[in-house]
Amino acid sequence: MVPLVKTNLPPREILLPELEKVLYSGYVAQGEQVDLFEKRFEEYIGSNYSLSVNSGTAALHIALILAGVKKDDEVISTALTAEPTNVSIKMSGAKIRYADIDANTGSICPNSIVQNINERTKAIMIVDYAGIPVNVSSIQTISKEYNLPVIHDAAHSLGSTFNGKKVGSHFPYSVFSFQAIKHLTTIDGGILQIESQVEYERAKLIRWFGIDKKKTRLENNICEQGFKYHMNNVNAVIGLVQLAQIDMIVNAHIENGKYFDVELNGITGVELLKYYVESKPSYWLYTLKVDNRDGFISKLAENGIMASELHKRNDYHDYLNDFAQVLPELDKFYKRMVHIPCGWWVSHEIREKIVSLIKEGW
Repeated sequence: MVPLVKTNLPPREILLPELEKVLYSGYVAQGEQVDLFEKRFEEYIGSNYSLSVNSGTAALHIALILAGVKKDDEVISTALTAEPTNVSIKMSGAKIRYADIDANTGSICPNSIVQNINERTKAIMIVDYAGIPVNVSSIQTISKEYNLPVIHDAAHSLGSTFNGKKVGSHFPYSVFSFQAIKHLTTIDGGILQIESQVEYERAKLIRWFGIDKKKTRLENNICEQGFKYHMNNVNAVIGLVQLAQIDMIVNAHIENGKYFDVELNGITGVELLKYYVESKPSYWLYTLKVDNRDGFISKLAENGIMASELHKRNDYHDYLNDFAQVLPELDKFYKRMVHIPCGWWVSHEIREKIVSLIKEGW
């Protein structure tokens, strides 16, 4: 079965020597390799400060703290995402108020964001679902007009660009996940891109119990709640090796995504997503809308290809459904959305087979 997602690791002859160096160096906790990984990631994104952590969820939580989100505040978010996006909001003590989606893209709808802003709104959480950048310009305008910080969950969109700049460059806080199946994996881990150097320095304290690692323990004075959210040298060295080949991995996703954009266009029963003019997706998943989704999934499965909607919409979870909102565009979108394999493991032969199967009908 051709999987929908798959872990990518470099060849053992490249990765294992680097791992052995750090494993037997006498120092496997947060140290020089973590610092170097952050530096290299900053260079890859091209702006902002990189704070490595042990998961994308930890990065989201720190971002919410920096944004000033507290108990009983509200954060506007999307229900079309993996659960950690919104679980992190609950971790901060805030409530989730969902904006509807743009049915053309599956992304959060700027007009719906505005409609949901109220006196309790403290921040806006946006998601590049499946690697498709959101409407960055419109959301930047809303953020400025209403003085609301934006937290950009870019877990799916490493390597995507908007208006010529890599995702991770457009908002005060941008979060990347390096969990096992992402474009880049450190086995587990994440990074928070922070615009402000002052907030970056504060975030370093938050990720390590409130302790300043530049001082001895005896010199420290903890002044706010911190957590054990740091990355270690073992994860970081895997990340460094991965970064050396990241363009090759991301470009493989993009090449396959663009192929599907062309070859699946105009097929009866298939509706392709549209992308904002200034955006270039990195296609972590390839998302489309189909008639008779169950039949579509069964047809591909019978021929060795996995297809799935993958994520349960978050408002279907009792714990993540604070206001029982009606989301008509998401209702229509979610009934038809499905993902097909699009990543680096999808060869030309496999992608041609997928297109041929879809063209046959289901």
